[in-house]
Amino acid sequence: MKKLVLSLFVVSALFQSCTNDDDGGDNGNNVDAPETYVFTRDGNSTVSFSGQTTRIQMAEEIVTALKDNGSSQAQIDAMFAHIENANDFSDADLNASNKSVKSKVAASTDYFSTNTTVSNEIKAEFDSWISGQVNSVFPNWGAVASQGNAGAIQQTSGTIRYVNAEGLEYNQAFAKGLIGGLMIDQILNNYLGTAVLDAGSNKENNDAGVLESGKDYTTMEHKWDEAYGYLYGAEVNPAEPELGADQFLSEYLDRVSADPDFDGLDEDVYNAFKLGRAAITEGEYTVRDEQVEILRERISLVPAVRAVYYLQSGKNSLTADKASAFHALSEAYGFIYSLQFTRDNATDGPYFTKDEVDGMLADLMGNNGFWGVSETTLNELSDDISARFGFSTEAAADASN
Repeated sequence: MKKLVLSLFVVSALFQSCTNDDDGGDNGNNVDAPETYVFTRDGNSTVSFSGQTTRIQMAEEIVTALKDNGSSQAQIDAMFAHIENANDFSDADLNASNKSVKSKVAASTDYFSTNTTVSNEIKAEFDSWISGQVNSVFPNWGAVASQGNAGAIQQTSGTIRYVNAEGLEYNQAFAKGLIGGLMIDQILNNYLGTAVLDAGSNKENNDAGVLESGKDYTTMEHKWDEAYGYLYGAEVNPAEPELGADQFLSEYLDRVSADPDFDGLDEDVYNAFKLGRAAITEGEYTVRDEQVEILRERISLVPAVRAVYYLQSGKNSLTADKASAFHALSEAYGFIYSLQFTRDNATDGPYFTKDEVDGMLADLMGNNGFWGVSETTLNELSDDISARFGFSTEAAADASN
């Protein structure tokens, strides 16, 4: 029974999607998707998303630095807001890049181009997690954490976690927050948005086969590929992704899809990306837009399912293993934060607004943080999220990973 709501949700969407089977067969709209994400023109690949790969790699190093108590705030801040040719990373190519992670956090055209005040507030929240880690947690690396005091707390397995005075791991809030604030926001609310795909003369140029100067792709093709890159850009072979190649959206799409209650989610996403890209090349924009709706729906599920999973995992460990509970709840914190960047096709906005997310986080942390959070609160938050997305708390909670 726990699968019923989700199954109806998925089946209904699939009937509307006109997506291809895995073999790339005809979908009834005269667009055939390839078996893999390979697109060429005159023998040359038309797929390019190097900037997205760069930012994923930068984000990986930033999260690593947040777990190294020898890092300074100046160092991590510089990594986050990287300037071209600054010696911020271990990889010389990253140092030479003019890209940065911070510049693309809460920076989508659809959500933030006319809302720079909120964009800056969100960037400042990421800054505060860096500051909190360096100035509160690092100085107490060798202390034992207790209510109201930052420090180390050990799981029954022996793993040590480092938390602030409320029990929160800032590095987890930062990493999971990036899944929404960088990856999901850029995919769903920027590159797959009509304002970006159809900007200026993009549609006319795509129809006429006008390529970007010195490139093998049209602007619209490239924008779609950049969305693809924020999910698959760390893969050894992005054309045939295996998932789990980074610790961000790739890893957690993989984990959600491994839950039998959400089986096939990864395939839905991959097939929609392939078919949408093929539709662009064929100038079939109705098919393209149908795939955008699928991607919004499926990708938005990832932070929702994992937020509920970690809320329930934390609840189940609160008494027996506080350190494990705090670790799970720190991940839940970041995934809840990411909900404000999801995209609901019914409203054309997030499933949860920033105010709603801020309210949920206040509830989560309101009683001396994780030290005093109740099972009732964790259940209520779980049920609020699962109900909004149309799956059951039980379905999300029983995953084994």
